[in-house]
Amino acid sequence: MITIDALGQVCPIPVIRAKKALAELGEAGGVVTVLVDNDISRQNLQKMAEGMGYQAEYLEKDNGVIEVTIVAGEGCAVETSGTAADSGLVVAIGRNTMGEGSEELGRILLKGFIYSLRELTPPPARLLFFNSGAHLTSKDSNSIEDLKAMAAQGTIIQTCGTCLNYYGITEQLAVGQVANMYDIVTAMTEAKRLINI
Repeated sequence: MITIDALGQVCPIPVIRAKKALAELGEAGGVVTVLVDNDISRQNLQKMAEGMGYQAEYLEKDNGVIEVTIVAGEGCAVETSGTAADSGLVVAIGRNTMGEGSEELGRILLKGFIYSLRELTPPPARLLFFNSGAHLTSKDSNSIEDLKAMAAQGTIIQTCGTCLNYYGITEQLAVGQVANMYDIVTAMTEAKRLINI
């Protein structure tokens, strides 16, 4: 068993350290326990584990410590449905307007762009939102219905947790899941096709 003390460390550091520890275990597998002190790190560790096909559990301890336990190895894989559309297309949206010039026009164009993505067959494999683009996944966004429709078709929608916190809209996230920059970078580098706005 490997124990990682990631107390006081913000994402993506706990995720990166856990991934390295899991790689060290090799094919034999084993248990990696990560100690964190914030729920975003806990969520990101569990998502990372599930994405790798491993089981993950957590226990809230005294003094705000959260113990995340990841079990890796043969016979420990989580069953995956494989039903998500995998077009290989990843779309990264780092702003809440499209293009330069009029902000009002930029908002209209971006809404139309997201609607057009919804109409693709198959839809994008992933949508990544960061910086002011994080506003697009909040409950006040005029693109929520289109995003929810894509999520229902299997598109993975991820929004940068640091960005949500920065803009004070973490509690307003209305679609998809919170991600860290490591998740975003990994998704972009593994994309078969990438659109970056």
